[in-house]
Amino acid sequence: MKKTVVLILLVLTTKGYSQFTKSMFSKDPIINLENWQKQRVYFGYYLGFNSFDFKFDYKNPGQDIQVKKTTGFNVGVVADLRLQEYINLRFEPGLYYTKRDLYYPNMPLQKDYLREVNSTYIHFPLLLKFSSLRTGNIRPYLVGGMSTTLNLSSNSKSQDDNNEGKFRVKPWTAAYELGFGIDIFSEYFIFSPSIRGMFGITDELIRDNPAKGPSPWTDNIDSMKSRAILINFTFH
Repeated sequence: MKKTVVLILLVLTTKGYSQFTKSMFSKDPIINLENWQKQRVYFGYYLGFNSFDFKFDYKNPGQDIQVKKTTGFNVGVVADLRLQEYINLRFEPGLYYTKRDLYYPNMPLQKDYLREVNSTYIHFPLLLKFSSLRTGNIRPYLVGGMSTTLNLSSNSKSQDDNNEGKFRVKPWTAAYELGFGIDIFSEYFIFSPSIRGMFGITDELIRDNPAKGPSPWTDNIDSMKSRAILINFTFH
C-alpha cells in the first residue's frame, strides 16, 4: 500500500515539476487557469508524509527520553475561502498516521525501557494563506495558523498505565503551524507542494496512577508536546 502511494506521488510530482520548469523558463508561457483562484470558494484534496516527534520538559535534570521517529502519511481535503487577492482562509481536515518509540535509558528490563506510541490523528487546521504575485504559472505562498487534533489511539480511557505497559496521552491537543509552498498552475489543475512545521502548545501526557507508587515513566515529565514536519501535495 505504501509503495503504491509513493509511486502515485512520484508520478504526480514529476508532472508538476515538468509544468514548473516550463513555466519558469519559457519566455512566453501560456497562462493556465487564469481565473481559478478568483473564485470565492474552491476545494481540493491532499496526500503527504509526516515526521512526528515529542518535546519533553523535565522537572529535574537527568537523562533525556530518546524518541525514535518514523515516517507517517497524511490524507485530507481542502476548503479555501478567498478573503482578498493575496489572502485566503483555509480549512484542511485530514487523517494523519504516525508512530514514535520512546526509550527510557535507566530501565533495566526491555519490557520497561521501550514504549511504542502509535497515533491516528484527525487533524483540524485553520490557516491563513498569504500568496505572492503570480509569475507565469507559478505563485509562492506562506501559510500559518492554529490546529486542533483528535488522537483516536490515545488510550485515555484505559485504566491500565505504564505499570501494565500502556502509555497514555490526552485525546485532544492544540498546536500552531507555519510553512510555505508553491502553486503550480497546469492546464487542468493546480498542483501545490508545501512543507510546514507543527508545534504543540498543550501538554498531552496522562500521568501514571499515583496509587500504584512512583512512576519512572511519567513522574519527572513536566510537559510533553508534539511537534512535526508535514509535507503535503495538494490538488485543486
